[in-house]
Amino acid sequence: MTFSLVVRDGGRFGLVVSSSSPAVAARCAHLRPGVGAAASQNITDPSLGTKLLDRLAEHGDAQRALADTVGAPDTKETVGYRQLTVLGPTGPGFAFSGAQTLGTHASATADGAVAAGNMLAGTHIPDVLLDTYLKTAGELEERLLAALRAAIAAGGEEGPVRSAGLAVVADVGWRVTDLRVDWADDPVECLAGLLAVWLPQRDDYVRRGLDPASAPSYGVPGDQR
Repeated sequence: MTFSLVVRDGGRFGLVVSSSSPAVAARCAHLRPGVGAAASQNITDPSLGTKLLDRLAEHGDAQRALADTVGAPDTKETVGYRQLTVLGPTGPGFAFSGAQTLGTHASATADGAVAAGNMLAGTHIPDVLLDTYLKTAGELEERLLAALRAAIAAGGEEGPVRSAGLAVVADVGWRVTDLRVDWADDPVECLAGLLAVWLPQRDDYVRRGLDPASAPSYGVPGDQR
């Protein structure tokens, strides 16, 4: 019921995801500055995203982090129902799809990226996500959105998509972009609208966190500076 793309761009990590289920980004998107990013989807266990990043933080090896998480004693009884992706600070991304992954499912990997999905219109969808991202110029967030739009245009899921999210972490201690549409008839275009509002202000909000004395004022009611 979900497809996602996880990428690395310099020292940044980004993730875009959509689903027929509500609030997909709240459950499936996991990013940690300086460490990596992961998606936990398909009958989702959100704790697996945290476990992947914890293991990645220990040694930086995405393939090992995935193998350790899949084979852990507290995971192996239910891991057949899970689809996982993980990307570290170097090298390619890695994906796992358990034997009970729903419907048509597939994954695609490259250096610095990994895409995966289930209940897909076809096995080509992860390749569309990956190829579009790699061929698109612009801000990281714009490239992720372009990939998601292309995947939807190529067929997306078997059923209608109802939620979507896009997040990026950089060299500060929080998500510099974290946009979510938890339930809508056209969540991808709603996400595009949110990004159009957010992106021109993103760096100013980072500056507010790092250096509030130099941060710009937006002239909101009650602001007397």
